[in-house]
Amino acid sequence: MSLAAKVAGTPTEPLTLGFDRLSSFKYDLPDGPVDTNVVTQVTAPSQIPESIRALNNQFVALKGYMLPLKVEKGLVTEMLILRDQSMCCYGAVPRINEWVSVKMVSAGAKPVMDQAVTLFGRLKVGEMYENGYLVGIYAIDGDRVAGPLDM
Repeated sequence: MSLAAKVAGTPTEPLTLGFDRLSSFKYDLPDGPVDTNVVTQVTAPSQIPESIRALNNQFVALKGYMLPLKVEKGLVTEMLILRDQSMCCYGAVPRINEWVSVKMVSAGAKPVMDQAVTLFGRLKVGEMYENGYLVGIYAIDGDRVAGPLDM
């Protein structure tokens, strides 16, 4: 049985995932812009371990702290889910594998600050670039957010 088959998550039974696993490896950031030519990217080795890359396209339930980025009609439509509150409260920059970019596929979620929430959705794993700069390695198409009281 392949590793991907062992970790399969579905919308009705998502894989419970934590930052202990997502941030369990060292990722060295590039010093500047990267050649984002498709051929170059396909042949470039990834620093993301195979066990983490196997989570790509899985439905997950991820517990973390919400940092709203875009709010429409009182609902958060884009956010970061962070390992802890240090970026929100103390200004500490998290490592690239300690946060996940989220775009809600639903109307959005109620903002929840300073308390852990659980985000449900489809995880994307892999280097993501904008204008040649690495902007993340994790993203989720968010389905819904639970918490803190309804967890």
